[in-house]
Amino acid sequence: MCVTYIYTHTRNTHTERERLWSTSPSGVINGTSKQLLTTAIICLTFFCENSIAQGSKLIMTKFGELISITLRLTELSISAFVHITYAASILFSAVAQDAREFITSGSIVKCATLKAFKNAISTQTSANADSQSEITLEEAVQATSTIVDGHGDAPIVLVHGIFGFGKGKMGRLSYWAGAEEKDVRVLVPDLGPLTSIHDRARELFYFLKGGRVDYGLEHSHKFGHCRYGRLYESGNYEEWDEHHPVHFVCHSTGTQVVRILQQMLADKRFEGFEEITNADWVLSLTSLSGVLNGCTRIYLDGINPEDGHSLTSISLLQLLRIGVVIYEWLDISVLKRYYGFGFDHFDLSWRKIGLRGLVKSLLYETGPFASRDWIGPDLSIHSAVKCNSNLQTFPNTFYFSYATRMTKRFLGFTVPSSIIEIHPLLCLRAFQMCQWRHPTHAPVPYHGYR
Repeated sequence: MCVTYIYTHTRNTHTERERLWSTSPSGVINGTSKQLLTTAIICLTFFCENSIAQGSKLIMTKFGELISITLRLTELSISAFVHITYAASILFSAVAQDAREFITSGSIVKCATLKAFKNAISTQTSANADSQSEITLEEAVQATSTIVDGHGDAPIVLVHGIFGFGKGKMGRLSYWAGAEEKDVRVLVPDLGPLTSIHDRARELFYFLKGGRVDYGLEHSHKFGHCRYGRLYESGNYEEWDEHHPVHFVCHSTGTQVVRILQQMLADKRFEGFEEITNADWVLSLTSLSGVLNGCTRIYLDGINPEDGHSLTSISLLQLLRIGVVIYEWLDISVLKRYYGFGFDHFDLSWRKIGLRGLVKSLLYETGPFASRDWIGPDLSIHSAVKCNSNLQTFPNTFYFSYATRMTKRFLGFTVPSSIIEIHPLLCLRAFQMCQWRHPTHAPVPYHGYR
């Protein structure tokens, strides 16, 4: 059928071939042979033209992919520059404040991150400081108004979000704009900025109660890290229990950290405390822009929207992963006094894993990014759906949630509502977040998602 079709629709070409065969001096080609040869030539011509068309289409496809990769690399370069510059500006601000305080005070006593030199402080200075603290405490207690009957003096624990830091890190900078200086009841834990929500919940418990952080036997075995972490020789609120509950004020990821912590308390998941823990240890939970249902920003940064936990090959989070692994491997104590990513329990230091361990971590063979025991996957909508299915709210806890918005509609587009109020280095990222849409080829995280 194919030969008949081609032969029928190429009469002009066939007539030309007949003329050539009839004038051939050989005289040995009969009519049937001429017809077969002509058909073969026509078929060859047809398939050559088809191959050229397919080749052209393939070239255009590859060219389109090249353009797409080029645009992604350009966007990635800009985003990386913005974030690195922003982070560097914060770090330099912290260092500058310490340097200025060092110069103006004439000593290193007040430099927040140079704690190693505190032994040089005289006992008289320490006594004065303790006396001032007692006076401040008395004044604070007298000025405290009763929030909940019987718990007017309950501590307020401020739990930071992703990339956040607690008191004692980043020099004199405050994640909470100095809130910890307003009341002695305010406690500001320094949790792992990039560690998983589970690990941060465990760290928060021992920050308050004291002792060595226990990440749990099953969890640590599953994700390939040490079971035990940092040692708190004394808890920041050792009397914490159902009769001495605390208020939690959480930003972003910190909200889910405390929700999981409360569930762990209710489920008696802390070894050695099984007989006493329950959900009533949490008096209130206040969420500030809490990531209660996941966030779309994490997909924009590189979490694969198809599964909610793997990383796309070209993304900001891939660069972050490489940078964090190298930073943790170098293990420079001076830098870690200012900022650390919280992966000490993975033993990523060069002293413990050597060069071979670094290569394995970079190649996704070991470490938090290989086991996916870090904050990135926890922030996806996929993970939030799974997590929330195992979380409860409890009748003796007050829950508050404050949602925020900084967008508006302009000429049919969603744009930041006020560029003036956004850090100049983050304006581009804000526009990108406004325009992000869930990919049409990726399955939705849950039924009814829009």
